[in-house]
Amino acid sequence: MEIEIKIDPACKAPKLVVVTAEVTEEIEGLVEQLSRQSDDIAEGEAQRLLTGTRDGMVCLIEPENLIRIYAASGRVFGVTEEGEYVLRRRLYELEEQLDSHRFVRISNSEIVNLKQVLGFDLRFTGTICVKLSDGTSTYVSRRYVSKIKKILG
Repeated sequence: MEIEIKIDPACKAPKLVVVTAEVTEEIEGLVEQLSRQSDDIAEGEAQRLLTGTRDGMVCLIEPENLIRIYAASGRVFGVTEEGEYVLRRRLYELEEQLDSHRFVRISNSEIVNLKQVLGFDLRFTGTICVKLSDGTSTYVSRRYVSKIKKILG
C-alpha cells in the first residue's frame, strides 16, 4: 500500500482520499478504523480539560465537575464543588466546546450542567427556577424557556 501526504496551506481541515481499483476487506477495515478514530478525537475535543484561576493558581477543571458557568463583571466564572474559578474563555466558546447533551444555556450569561440540576421549579408563570446540586438556584430567562421545556419533554 502506498501512502502519500500533500501539504496545502489553504487546507482548512485534513482530508483523506483513498484511491483504489476495488473496495476490498482491507480498505473497508481501514476506512472503519479511521472513522472510529476521527469520532474519538471529536468526542475528546468536546470534553477536554478547562483551565481556571483561583487564589492566584491556575487549576485544571474536568468539565463534568462544573455545576454552572456564568458571566458577571466582564469575566466568566466556573463553579464546582471545590469553589469558583475565573475562566479565560468566553461563554459562547465554552458553549461550543462543552457536550451539548450535558450543558445547556439558560440565559445570555449562564450555562448549567444538567447532571448537576436537582430540579426545575415550573410554579412561577413565564419562568423556570433551576435548583442546583450546590444548593443555589438560578432562573431560565424567557428567551430560553422554550428550549428548556423541549429538553424536559
